[in-house]
Amino acid sequence: MTSKQTNDCSLQGCVKMVPIFNHLAPEQLAEVMEMISSTQQPAGTHLFHAGDQSDALYVIHTGKVRLYRLSDTGKEQLVRLLIPGDFTGELALFLESEHETYAKVMENAQICKIARSDLHKLLVRFPAIAIRLLNRLAERLEEAEQQTIRVATEKVEVRLVRFLAKLMPNGQNEATLQLPMTRKDLATYLGTSPETVSRILAKLEKEGWLKQQGQKKIKIKAIDQLL
Repeated sequence: MTSKQTNDCSLQGCVKMVPIFNHLAPEQLAEVMEMISSTQQPAGTHLFHAGDQSDALYVIHTGKVRLYRLSDTGKEQLVRLLIPGDFTGELALFLESEHETYAKVMENAQICKIARSDLHKLLVRFPAIAIRLLNRLAERLEEAEQQTIRVATEKVEVRLVRFLAKLMPNGQNEATLQLPMTRKDLATYLGTSPETVSRILAKLEKEGWLKQQGQKKIKIKAIDQLL
């Protein structure tokens, strides 16, 4: 297989992972691929910084990327964790603006990028993409609102269990999970402290609901009984 064929396969895999594109016919996917560039990003690098011009859509093909803000005191505040199939920069479609967050690569990642001008062309050519994009934006808004409500009304233990439940493979009550973020980031996301997260995990482990295997791996038992 030539390097061009390998790159084409990689781009196609990237495009097919994204809900706003994966419904397209093969010839339409090929048209999208013509507008995408792909780069390897090592861990520790940034896709963009707060204040940079927002002018493209970024799709995570492999690896993980964390979006965060800096508080007035310089403390990082986790906004969202991006895993393969997720995307960011979608507001570039509608606004000529600057990024309000930082996007830092947590693991070596392959990132696919589509410029705003090319995205506009795709939306004109394939209106279904716009509908899928609006649906995804609505889902993110709902997720953000639900998270705000939970931080204000639910106990930390309930929020932590709900988070673990979202990581479970569909239909399974028992599984070994790899936490997609550090405990510090998880604590920030849940609106608590790393010490509280560790204390609750230790409590659940003592009660026999889970088994911690290092800092990021957890074996879950009967998640449905914890909800």
